[in-house]
Amino acid sequence: MSGIVSKENRRKILADRLGFSVLLAVLCLITFLFLVPFFWLISRSFMRPDEMFSVPTRWFPERLNFENYARMFGFFPFMRYLGNTMIIVVCNIIGSTVSSAVVAYGFSKLRWKGRDRIFVVVLITMILPFQVVMVPLFMLFNSFGWIGTFMPLTVTPFFGHAFSIFLIRQFFLSLPRELNDAAHMDGSGEFRTFAAIAVPLSTPVLATVAIFAFQRSWNDFIGPLIFLLDGKLYTLAIGAMLIRSPLQPNWEILMPLGVVMVLPVLVIFFVTQKYFVQGIALSGIKE
Repeated sequence: MSGIVSKENRRKILADRLGFSVLLAVLCLITFLFLVPFFWLISRSFMRPDEMFSVPTRWFPERLNFENYARMFGFFPFMRYLGNTMIIVVCNIIGSTVSSAVVAYGFSKLRWKGRDRIFVVVLITMILPFQVVMVPLFMLFNSFGWIGTFMPLTVTPFFGHAFSIFLIRQFFLSLPRELNDAAHMDGSGEFRTFAAIAVPLSTPVLATVAIFAFQRSWNDFIGPLIFLLDGKLYTLAIGAMLIRSPLQPNWEILMPLGVVMVLPVLVIFFVTQKYFVQGIALSGIKE
């Protein structure tokens, strides 16, 4: 009998190892497919123009050509565009995180009439593409006198972001109600309860929202293109468009610029990966 059980156990262990090996192979293949375009971008950023599209395809440059990066910094006002981008990014991170957390707390921990109906309206705004509302927004901001300034891109994040509100609300719902009740019994008001209890416990989801806000504003192209009319206010995304023209693609400039624009997103993701995974995993649907 023991021999039969042992044989069955060995088969089970073998099947588990085989399944793990297949899963690992699939994951490695998917990872490779995702890394190939990034490697292609990096390798071509160090190539001469005649090497980039040579036949057969070259995967490695003959020598590292750092002149492409030097030309990129001198081809257009890189530092100015970077500074403009960082102004928008910082305002988006702070505004989106703070305002979304406050609104999410109101939707999750406070009881008031019509709360769930208004939350449904907030969720509905998530399905509206920006192209649907950009004309009304342009007309609205134009009436405010904001067109041609950073205001449309730096003030609006302080009024919350629908997806961020949803994500933080789901996390707040997972926090025990007893924590709020205990704070209220000690004489704490709602704002103090929010700041002293909810926020410190919500580091993972707040970090996740900050990462999303950074990526959203760092890569934003259509917003700055519509609202920023002055060339001195342009961002790196618009700068990449200005570099390329039908007659002169300037690939030797676009490739290093692509690397420069991708690297901050990767660095921030890997540095905050633990919080990002926790924020997504702990923000499950809970009522």
